[in-house]
Amino acid sequence: TIKAIGRQWYWSYEYPDNGNFTFDATLVPKEDLKPGQLRLLTADNPVVVPVNTKIRLLITASDVIHSFALPAMGIKLDGVPGRINETWLEVEREGTYYGQCSEICGAGHSFMPIMLKAVSKEDFKQWVEKAKKEFAQVDEPAKEPADQTRLAQVRQAQ
Repeated sequence: TIKAIGRQWYWSYEYPDNGNFTFDATLVPKEDLKPGQLRLLTADNPVVVPVNTKIRLLITASDVIHSFALPAMGIKLDGVPGRINETWLEVEREGTYYGQCSEICGAGHSFMPIMLKAVSKEDFKQWVEKAKKEFAQVDEPAKEPADQTRLAQVRQAQ
């Protein structure tokens, strides 16, 4: 299970079945892109999933309506504050897949990429172990006001 939370203007992801950790995924600014990275589609922290595994995807929002659109997976589902929409996906090939928020959710709407990285089951297990140490636990209090920090980053990226 992965829970995607739309926020102005980035995505947060929770992995309740794999250690209950959470992280934010924000746009990589144009000046920080590495060769081969796509402008307006590259996120600093991609969603990572194992191939050949059914993934339950829960989609919601914390502020306004956002739309989780991942065309290669045939997914376009609204995230609505106070509601949870549910779908599933199964990626058959390793690789990186891109999408964006497809709801006009405010001034930073075009700066909300969705970057999904599909890896082998073994690589996913290794990533989960690393992520448990690197990212915050869902049930821990926040260390900083994330929304204000992210808003500043989005404004800087524009």
